[in-house]
Amino acid sequence: MAVFEYKGLNASGATANGIIDADNAKSARSKLRKQGIFPTTMNEQKGKGATSGAGLNREVDFAKYFERVTAKDIAAMTGQMSTLVGAGIPIVESLTALVEQVEKPKLERILRDVREKVNQGATLADAMRDHSEVFSPLYINMVGAGEQSGALETVLNRLTEYTENQVALRGKIVTALTYPALMGGVSGLIIIGLFVGVIPRIRRVLDSMDTALPALTQFVMAISDFLIAYWPLLFVAFILAIWGFRHWVKTPEGQTKWHGILLKIPVLGPVTRKVAVSRFCRTMSTLLDSGVPILSAVAIVKTVVGNDIIAEAIAGAGKNIAEGQSIALPLKESGQFPPLVTHMINIGEKTGELEPMLGKVADAYDQEVERTLEGLTSILEPVMIVVMGGIVAVVALSILLPMLNMSAIAK
Repeated sequence: MAVFEYKGLNASGATANGIIDADNAKSARSKLRKQGIFPTTMNEQKGKGATSGAGLNREVDFAKYFERVTAKDIAAMTGQMSTLVGAGIPIVESLTALVEQVEKPKLERILRDVREKVNQGATLADAMRDHSEVFSPLYINMVGAGEQSGALETVLNRLTEYTENQVALRGKIVTALTYPALMGGVSGLIIIGLFVGVIPRIRRVLDSMDTALPALTQFVMAISDFLIAYWPLLFVAFILAIWGFRHWVKTPEGQTKWHGILLKIPVLGPVTRKVAVSRFCRTMSTLLDSGVPILSAVAIVKTVVGNDIIAEAIAGAGKNIAEGQSIALPLKESGQFPPLVTHMINIGEKTGELEPMLGKVADAYDQEVERTLEGLTSILEPVMIVVMGGIVAVVALSILLPMLNMSAIAK
């Protein structure tokens, strides 16, 4: 069954538009006429496209290029699906209810496609695999494990909890860094305004005094002249530097080097490592607890930690597991995981309680990340105030020194 987007007129002559399921365009038109709607245009949706029509009548829906399905949307949808499945409602009917419930048009189209494939005999995991831009490998594998074990409701509950935890952690990081970033941007604009707008006017006054200027004043004036004369080049250089950096980071070699640099940056490095460790433990615990084989779990986890250096350490652990060895030893030897983490993983393996042990480590590191971010925010604010105050003091001193010299000469 295909999905058609239509525009038309209802019985009263008013404009009507929407989406309808049908086997073909003829069947879709027939269904609309029974509803009292007379379609004027009918376009089949392909799920990923953003165009319709042909030739000169081709229409482009630019809004579709900017549609995004967030982790929060997926968490809400998963929670609703878990409730429906737990109530004993068949998967196809559950998906139908979700199609009517979700607000994001893109997610609605994806769920329609998933429902159609499931209705044709595909598993829910296989149907979701065709939409990997929305459903992560972790999500798909967990759903597959839930279907095979007959515990889909339980798996969906764990997925909901996991996704909500990840959304909450990301929100804490963004919240903690937003204020310092905003403050830094405003401070930078104020300083640029001083050098470009205020200092040139004061310079005209100082030049009219026809006296030698102190070295500090000359230095500040030179910076002002440079910014005024070369600001277009500086702006272009800044844009090119950002573009070049983004291009370099997207290459495999550049991304690996940048991830290594991130782990070594003071203050930021420990936070990056703790976030990656938390993701590793939380994801591994969720996958193993859902019945995903440990080798498959390791292969999935290395794609979600967000750092290539730590992902390489996890891949090394996967090789050891394939050879029948422990997971804790290669993680410890990599030097990328804190001793406490590898020690607790080792205990979890020996006691057969690896999943709950990983969950405890994840909880501990989530709290550690939150405390670190709060401390970082409290430190950044006074540091930025001191830096900005220092720059303003230098500018003020460079202005006052010539005036003090003039007063001394006058006496």
